[in-house]
Amino acid sequence: MEQGILYVCPTPIGNLDDITLRVLDTLRSVDIIAAEDTRHTLKLLNHFDIKKQMTSYHEHNIREKGPLIVDMLQNGKSVALVSDAGMPGISDPGEDIVKLCVEAGIQVMGLPGPSAALLALVVSGLSTDKFAFEGFLPSKSTDRIKALEGLKTEERTIIFYESPHRLLDSLKDMSSVLGNRRASLSRELTKKFEETIRGTLEELLSVAHERQLKGEMVIVVQGAEKGEQEEFDIAAMLLQLLENGYSKKDAIRFVCEKTGAPKNQVYSESLRLKK
Repeated sequence: MEQGILYVCPTPIGNLDDITLRVLDTLRSVDIIAAEDTRHTLKLLNHFDIKKQMTSYHEHNIREKGPLIVDMLQNGKSVALVSDAGMPGISDPGEDIVKLCVEAGIQVMGLPGPSAALLALVVSGLSTDKFAFEGFLPSKSTDRIKALEGLKTEERTIIFYESPHRLLDSLKDMSSVLGNRRASLSRELTKKFEETIRGTLEELLSVAHERQLKGEMVIVVQGAEKGEQEEFDIAAMLLQLLENGYSKKDAIRFVCEKTGAPKNQVYSESLRLKK
């Protein structure tokens, strides 16, 4: 029996007219639609007069539903994967079902369409040459600060998702850890009250304090300047590792991974320590 195909179908992030003709054709032709929230997806289907069987697939049932969807595909059923908005698999449980299908040798076909992260990036006014998508930061302040500490030397433009009730805390931590960098905050993208606020992180924090901003948000932050790169004392690091019982080989590998320094440079430093 020929296997079915998993179609990854992006859906509008706000304005329903942003759906592509190809996604509509796919939703009409598949055997079943795996939806993050079937009630939400039903509104989309009704708007375009599409009658199709659905099954729920979300973060709380991925362990049970994932194998069932794979079984459907292996038995020749075609499945469309949709999230509530945007591209499935981006900060979304769709990532898991795609992995399961790839492991099972099932064809996965992605369709182009809306993405809040990319839309917010291109209207931010910041560099789009290279960028890093971080999704949602941790909810606990200590974990959030630790995550941001790991991004202090990231030179690429950084994209975050954030919810309204955590906005103030996240902006405060970003400003504290990353410094007062240029940034933008986009909310309600493609919807009636869409807006993008541009300025520094402190200016965005001030606006967030003054207004009770609503809707799902995308925060885009300028990357670190090259001069902000963390400096490492490679010789001191090697010496400490060797004194702690590391072999020279393991110490060199650790320092390379930690600093990003070329292996030949670290090896040369290790030779100087012996002299």
